[in-house]
Amino acid sequence: MRSIVPVLTMIAALIAIWYGSAVALNSAWALDKAKRADVTLSTSELIADTWSQEKPRLPAPHQVGAEIWKTTVEKKITSKRSLIYHSWITMQATLLGFGLGTLLGFALAVGIVYSGVMDRTVMPWVIASQTIPILAIAPMIIVVLNSIGISGLLPKAIISMYLSFFPIVVGMVKGLRSPDAMQLDQMKTWSASGTQEFWKLRLPSSMPYLFTSMKIGMAASLVGAIVGELPTGAVAGLGARLLAGSYYGQTIQIWSALLMAAALAASMVGIIGLLQKVSLKRMGMA
Repeated sequence: MRSIVPVLTMIAALIAIWYGSAVALNSAWALDKAKRADVTLSTSELIADTWSQEKPRLPAPHQVGAEIWKTTVEKKITSKRSLIYHSWITMQATLLGFGLGTLLGFALAVGIVYSGVMDRTVMPWVIASQTIPILAIAPMIIVVLNSIGISGLLPKAIISMYLSFFPIVVGMVKGLRSPDAMQLDQMKTWSASGTQEFWKLRLPSSMPYLFTSMKIGMAASLVGAIVGELPTGAVAGLGARLLAGSYYGQTIQIWSALLMAAALAASMVGIIGLLQKVSLKRMGMA
């Protein structure tokens, strides 16, 4: 209970700030509308107007909540107006990209730890790859893959992989190098081979780092999937909802898609956290 109270307090504070910001940002339109109608608004009327505009600069929390309810509960999940449908489209690219990024990151980390040449040559390029803005490289990936006949899910997954592999590499390199000299010497004393050292010592020691990296990688993968939908003019996915909302000034739709993306990311990270807890407990590390 004590751990929930601070979280609820923070959420309440953020909602209060959100409502206040909605009044501040939307009041100009409300006052201008009242001026043109030669009407004077009271404070309560002004607040009510700023919280109920059709296309506000910043929608109020209850407007976003109502939109999410309407596009999830009140719509069939197969409807193209359902946020669940669009979330599923985005999640497919997210999971595929995350899987590819995890495999790539794991393989690179093993190579970097066990090969001095890769450590000196590949690691700097891995770090440098993250200095390129994803918004700049995403259209290039889409165009190149489309030119060779690859479209649909895979280009978005590759963009997700590009963002998600980096934390996996960094975390696994740190994890595989986490055993201290005494533990490594003990493995040599037991005449353990390099393979045995990897499976019996280095890999188990890296598990906490791997799961932490996977949480970051999953969130980054979702961002990559959404960004991958933007340059393609996609008609499905959370990125498509963001695009459609920006085209027609539907800020409530934009915010509902953003909150749905946040909820999706939180759910997937939570699943990884649950797997982490179960796995580490079975390994005697939690």
